[in-house]
Amino acid sequence: MKRLIPTRWSHLIGWSGVGALMRTDHWLYVIEDIRHWTNARGEPAGEELRYVHLLRQTLGVDQTLRQPPKSHEVKPGVADGPCLPALPFPGWARCPRCGLLHWLPWRGQADNAGPPRCGCGARGRLQQVDWVIAHPEGGLAEVPWHFLAHGPGADCRLDRQHPYLHLRRDPADGLRWRLRCDRCRAQAPFNPRGQLPGREPRRQPRVRGPAERAPDSPQPWRILEVSDPRLYLPRVIGGLIIPPESRVARGGALDRLYCSPADRRDLERCRNELSSQATLRRLADRWHSTPAEVAQAWQEIQNGWPDYGEAVTPGGLLEKEYQALGEPIPDITDGEDFVTRHHTDGWRALTADPVGRPARVLAAVDRLVAVTRLREVRVFRGFTRITQYFDDRQSPTLPAGKPSDEPRARLVPPDLDGSCDWLPAVELYGEGIFFTLAEPLLARWAAQDGLKQRMARLQARWEQTRISFPLPPPLPLTPRFLLLHTLAHLLIRRLEAEAGYPAASIRERIYCAGGGEPMAGILVYVAVPDVVGSLGGLAELAEPKRFLRLLCDVFDHADWCSLDPVCTEHEGQGPGLLNLAACHACALVPEPSCTFGNLLLDRVFVAGDLAGGIASLLDFALPTDHAPRPQD
Repeated sequence: MKRLIPTRWSHLIGWSGVGALMRTDHWLYVIEDIRHWTNARGEPAGEELRYVHLLRQTLGVDQTLRQPPKSHEVKPGVADGPCLPALPFPGWARCPRCGLLHWLPWRGQADNAGPPRCGCGARGRLQQVDWVIAHPEGGLAEVPWHFLAHGPGADCRLDRQHPYLHLRRDPADGLRWRLRCDRCRAQAPFNPRGQLPGREPRRQPRVRGPAERAPDSPQPWRILEVSDPRLYLPRVIGGLIIPPESRVARGGALDRLYCSPADRRDLERCRNELSSQATLRRLADRWHSTPAEVAQAWQEIQNGWPDYGEAVTPGGLLEKEYQALGEPIPDITDGEDFVTRHHTDGWRALTADPVGRPARVLAAVDRLVAVTRLREVRVFRGFTRITQYFDDRQSPTLPAGKPSDEPRARLVPPDLDGSCDWLPAVELYGEGIFFTLAEPLLARWAAQDGLKQRMARLQARWEQTRISFPLPPPLPLTPRFLLLHTLAHLLIRRLEAEAGYPAASIRERIYCAGGGEPMAGILVYVAVPDVVGSLGGLAELAEPKRFLRLLCDVFDHADWCSLDPVCTEHEGQGPGLLNLAACHACALVPEPSCTFGNLLLDRVFVAGDLAGGIASLLDFALPTDHAPRPQD
């Protein structure tokens, strides 16, 4: 049985990626690893992403980046282009009428056949079972129904060709399940939350080719429902493409030569001027250019174009983006991949009643930038099961007495064995708003004793957790970060009403650091997998007067939650109690919008507390913070 299942690229590097259970109209499938994402010649079928060298350096990615293969369904059942192989999983199906379990009942069916049915009198339509077993080291397998029904050492042999096992509700307790064997009359309860010992913790469903072997693990296999969110936790990292790579003019001789390694090798093999000129003429004829333009392009590439040897250390991504967002780009054109329009001068030219909230908001914001076009690249690094992947480089200081050998999740690469020299990635285009807060204001606000005590409580809880994020927060946690993160969430919720975008499509990037090179910025943006990107509704809100009204509304909504005073006075909410005054009625946003899993939020850091021990951020805003500066 073969079927074509349309899938978005963004889903293939997210919650429907390698190792995930992807739900269609009738069945669940698991997509095979990227070793099988090939064309008819056995080569990687996806197009390689160019001009991402600096991003790869900052993310610490050595492999090349490729988009998933692209194909189109020209007629029902026929696709033009390479398709990704997927397997129906779980392989066991159950009759909802009699409870009989069938193994691969769709095997041998015609492509246009309907759902298989049970041979019982009711002729029930078979449905895949609702449970699988998963391992913290990444394994995923079928539930061993025969073992659960009979136990170890049973005389009744496993037979997948003839159904003989029933899984039904326990007649004595309708909330529990019971397994029964028709051949030997064995019966046993089934615990949907049980654990199982087993070998090969890294096994995947029916992996083709040599299977990866692993030693026994002390961690047990766990029975999980197919809809359990712990079953698949993707690890996606990414960033913005910034100058100089964002300034590349596409379609010219320089772009074509850079994107053609084979042509560059031909030029490198030229041993004399005569062969070099012949190669230049051949390339110029193919690209409808001149030999001089191709020669100049070749010289630029030899000189180190497009980054000219600029060294970027892993982890410096946010600093580079912050610098690119804050500085005007000379001679910018609308066709580039990173286009900013600075409204800082217009923001400082605004005036308001000095005793009102608008004047304080004007004083709080230091820079305002409309990002009319941006290009974001998201990379799929792998996935974990049961628990989040924990990176020692992001580790908080563990409290005394906490065991260092605590079991941790294993990050499973998208090729399962690490043999591929590329990673799946997608590029998205969009727009956004970037603004920064005034440093003098933040210094006065952060000096509050009550704020420091509240931050120390969250820091202690954070040190007790094993949670990590694709872009880690600054460690140790600071009041500045909690303020920026919460303010970004409040802004996203307000933008949903103002810009017309659903909150799930708006994302955040938090730029936070103190010390020698302080950062205090927020970028909210939309990005979609299309070269057009967006309709301009978000970037238009960066116009100074409109943004002032928008930000005043944000601070108004921060003052009060519909669940107050319970929300503001709550001692801890969410996983690890890492949220304080933040709930679904005020500060939480849809999961795709937040880089930090809807954690580390506290509205008190923005609006102050009800008891008066912590003052609002705007209480420290002074008119002098809004005065124009000569260097601008």
